[in-house]
Amino acid sequence: MRRVVFVCTGNTCRSPMAEGIFKKLLAERGVTDVEASSAGIFAMTGDAATENAVRAAERFGADLSGHRARRLTEYLLDEADLFVCMTREHAATLGLYVPPEKLTVLGDGIPDPYGGDLETYMICANRIKTALEAQWTQLVGEAAE
Repeated sequence: MRRVVFVCTGNTCRSPMAEGIFKKLLAERGVTDVEASSAGIFAMTGDAATENAVRAAERFGADLSGHRARRLTEYLLDEADLFVCMTREHAATLGLYVPPEKLTVLGDGIPDPYGGDLETYMICANRIKTALEAQWTQLVGEAAE
C-alpha cells in the first residue's frame, strides 16, 4: 500500500481539498492500493475544513464535511511514501526531516485561498485537480501501471 500525504499549513483548505479530490480520482480510476491523507505543518488538531473548502470540494465530488485537521507528526514522517506539498516552502520545511525522494510540490505550488470567497476556493480546487491529473503517475507510483 502506497501512502500519500498532502501537506499545507493549517490542514483546513488546500491539503484537505487535495486529499478529497485525489481520493475521488483514485475511486474513479479503480486504484485501490494507494492511501491518501492530509496534514498541516502548523495545524490546530481538530479544526474543521473551512466552509468554502467544503463547498468547493463538493463541486469536484469530494466530501470534506467530516474532515478534521491534524498536525504533521513524526509517525507520518516515518510512514508516508510521498509528501505532496502545496508550496516549495512546505517542501523545504519537510526536507529537514525526510529524504528528497519522498517530497514533491503539487503543480507550480498552490496559493492559499484562506479567507477568500467561494470563487477563490473554486479556482484553488481546479488548480489542485489539474495538478493531480498532470502528476498522476508520480503520485500513484507503481499502482498506475
